[in-house]
Amino acid sequence: MPDRLSALDASFLYVEDHATPMHVGSVAIFDRPRTGFDHGQVLDLIGARLAFLPRYRQRVLTVPGHLARPVWVDDTDFDLNYHVRRSALPQPGTDDQLFDLVARLVSRRLAPERPLWEAYFVEGLSGDRVALVTKTHQSVVDGIGTIDLGQLILDPRPAPPEPFEDTWTPRREPSRAQLVLDAVTETVQRPTELVENVRSAADDAFATVGKVTEALGGVAATLRTVVSPAPSGPLNVRVSGSRLFSVVRTRLEDFREVRAEHGGTVNDVVLAAITGALRGWLLSRGSHLTPTATVRALVPMAVRDEETAEFSTPALVGNQVAAFLVDLPVGEPNAVLRLQHIGHAMTEHLESGRSVAARGLLKVGGFAPATLHSLGARAAGSLSGRIFNVMVTNSPGPQVPMYAGEARLVEMFPVMPLMRTQALAIGVTSYHGGVYFGLNGDRKAVFDVGLLGGMIEEALEELKGAHW
Repeated sequence: MPDRLSALDASFLYVEDHATPMHVGSVAIFDRPRTGFDHGQVLDLIGARLAFLPRYRQRVLTVPGHLARPVWVDDTDFDLNYHVRRSALPQPGTDDQLFDLVARLVSRRLAPERPLWEAYFVEGLSGDRVALVTKTHQSVVDGIGTIDLGQLILDPRPAPPEPFEDTWTPRREPSRAQLVLDAVTETVQRPTELVENVRSAADDAFATVGKVTEALGGVAATLRTVVSPAPSGPLNVRVSGSRLFSVVRTRLEDFREVRAEHGGTVNDVVLAAITGALRGWLLSRGSHLTPTATVRALVPMAVRDEETAEFSTPALVGNQVAAFLVDLPVGEPNAVLRLQHIGHAMTEHLESGRSVAARGLLKVGGFAPATLHSLGARAAGSLSGRIFNVMVTNSPGPQVPMYAGEARLVEMFPVMPLMRTQALAIGVTSYHGGVYFGLNGDRKAVFDVGLLGGMIEEALEELKGAHW
């Protein structure tokens, strides 16, 4: 049987255009060790581990006439050097120059005739640092058979990469006649598939209330939120093809301090800091905020059960991510009340029955947040953009150093994709005592994304100093 894309994976290909590339990115910054860390070593490191990720050497092949969903086939012309590219900043390169480069890289669609991922090894950063910028299409990472590349190449102990010799032999690509024959055979067995495939190829198959209900698990309380449109505002515009990327660096201890003082969870405090920043940003734009004004966030969260609690978060990858809709109270002037509103809303979601056992959990090593952010983007991409204003993913990471070869990971920033009518997406990852925000904004609609990033730091300081 052909290795056919799922309906969800195929939909990410169908809805993609030049303005909304459907890939998830990350920016990993490393200290270069004394022994060196160059493009050749990165090639060896990635190449040696691709055997664990066969999807990364496969491309998508379309079935003639859209008689069936596309299939995965081995790329007979696979070239690792094409996918792992070398770039450099003019020394001494600044962080701002790096993030300008990231914005340009994530704006470009992945080549559909090749395996749907790329990595850029960026040299020239000040302080003898290097960066690895990755892009992986949402159709690739499902959390079961395939995880994110960033998870596979990071280890808790330093070790020099082994020289890599590629002995992989691709399977022969099926002919057009074979693709049609397989599609006809499946259509005979499931006649409704043909209508669904042709319709999905024409437009977004996940924009209906029925699909939204299915994606969110059919929870009654959540559905009541879904059927009401998200509040209008500057975050919901038709996005352009250009991006701006900004980051925020904070300390995990600060979030824990606020949690200890006012209750809730670290995730609640993260959302409260983002809420305070959005409030300040909207006011700076001249928006009139009533006391009940909200911004609706889609907050994808991995779900686990008590049987998996003995494993640490970095050791788990689940193929089930719950997509929570949270109305962030940007109209509330009191920082503590904003936090409490968010804590109450998140508690309701967690107690609604949606936080069920994750199926197919795999115990694996590496940097699991990279995969969890990809799964979060899949959850967001399966929903209509009319029901939320901004996506916020928050994946806790290991609190011990991680290494790519012998190079120590210093910081990791997620780069979340934008939907057709969402001008801002925020990814958050905690790692080794730090909490790192990646803000991906549309260059036209959110031209001041750097200002918004600074306001996250200010909102966190406000929460730290807040008292009843």
